[in-house]
Amino acid sequence: MSPQTVFLIAFGTAFLAAVLTVVVLRLIDSARRRDARSHAEEIIHRAELDAAAKVRNAELESKESAILQLEKAENEFRRTRQELHERERSLDKRQDQLDKQSDDVRKQEKLVENTQRKLAERIEDTTRRNEELAKLIDNQRQVLHEISGLNREEGTNRLLKLLETQLHDETGAIILRHEREVKERCEEIARNHLLLAIQRFAAAHTAEATTSTVDIPSDEMKGRIIGREGRNIRAFEKATGVDIIIDDTPGVVIVSGFDAIRREVARRALNRLIADGRIHPSRIEEIVAETDGEVQTFILKAGTAACQEVEVFGLNERIVTLLGRLHYRTSYSQNVLRHSIEVAFLSGIIAAELGLNEKLARRCGLLHDIGKAVDHEIEGGHPKIGADLLKRYNEPPEVVHAALGHHDDARHDNPYTVIVSAADACSASRPGARRETLEHYVKRMEELESLAMEFQGVDQAYAVQAGREMRVLIDAAKVSDEGAAKTCRDIVKALTERVQFPGEIKVTVIRETRCAEIAK
Repeated sequence: MSPQTVFLIAFGTAFLAAVLTVVVLRLIDSARRRDARSHAEEIIHRAELDAAAKVRNAELESKESAILQLEKAENEFRRTRQELHERERSLDKRQDQLDKQSDDVRKQEKLVENTQRKLAERIEDTTRRNEELAKLIDNQRQVLHEISGLNREEGTNRLLKLLETQLHDETGAIILRHEREVKERCEEIARNHLLLAIQRFAAAHTAEATTSTVDIPSDEMKGRIIGREGRNIRAFEKATGVDIIIDDTPGVVIVSGFDAIRREVARRALNRLIADGRIHPSRIEEIVAETDGEVQTFILKAGTAACQEVEVFGLNERIVTLLGRLHYRTSYSQNVLRHSIEVAFLSGIIAAELGLNEKLARRCGLLHDIGKAVDHEIEGGHPKIGADLLKRYNEPPEVVHAALGHHDDARHDNPYTVIVSAADACSASRPGARRETLEHYVKRMEELESLAMEFQGVDQAYAVQAGREMRVLIDAAKVSDEGAAKTCRDIVKALTERVQFPGEIKVTVIRETRCAEIAK
């Protein structure tokens, strides 16, 4: 075939294909349109059905809501109507009450009117009688003036003086009686509180024996302690500040010194040197330094343990250290630290019984003797030293005052000072707390008896019950009963001013007259 024929055939084929394509596309589009129209009609039908259903539901909901609102309104109306009925009944009751009250008021007004009328009549009657009594009194007064010969002022003054004398005597008797009753009651209450405190606190310690001696294995050790030309003993005494006494006593070396802490350091260091065997100046200085550190650590632990035992916290570290130093201080062989702990417990118990601050009372009792830790370093008595120390470290005023006045050196303006003073006396005077040597005991008894013998009219004086009671016999021919009472007071005053003693001393003055005849 020719190219033209081929071209025509191809062109015809292409044209036919295009026409067929157009026809097919139109058929497809027509089918799609019909599907879309049917789908749209279906959607519209469904929408119409949904709308109708929603309209019906809305109508039902509106009807239900209207019914509920109607019921609610009816309920509210019934409740309001019931409240109105109740208020109406209440108003009726109040009206009845007001009517009754008005009737009562009218009745009371009538009673008041009657009472006022009667009172007016009585007042008139009383006024009339008073006038008559005034006239009678004037007449009697004139008669009395004529009989006694005294005018009105003189008679009044005499009556007032007589009345004043009677009232003075009666007042004095009443005051004395009440003073005696109050004193007896106070003594009974104080005695009960002290006994209760002592019974509730049972101290486990007694008097301690404080001897600073060191045992040595043999007498050869004495020579090693002394050293060549005494260099060891001089180095030891210089390092510790104590004196070493080495005499003929076998197996013992005595450590002597006024400072108990230094004595303890020296005793421990000497024991370590004897156990070590190497005794020379350099070794002595090393051991003494180590021992001093151990003792200082022990002192701090002892003070901390004392604070924890009595539950006193918040103390300055310096105060705690001074408390620990009291472990090495004794008073009449009584350990001062244990004494302070005992006073703290007793003070707390007494304060609790009196309704005061128990913790503050324990603090006052624990720190009352703090001045004894440094009284050998500072001039003055331990109450003043302790008070200054406590004030310096910002302790409460009650604690400072208790330390200053627990030995009656200051006025007892603070109740805690009185409590600490009583607890201190109980701790110092209880059996087993203190120990005295026989020599000191005899000396004290002789001192008490000689003091009583200084007074005029005293024949004999005896100190009994370990010096806690004095019995004085006086000459009945030289001293009367009134003089015996004065002698007793003078002896007590002299004991208080001139003798130091723990607790109290009872003085009994005995005066008697004996007449004897023999019948023959």
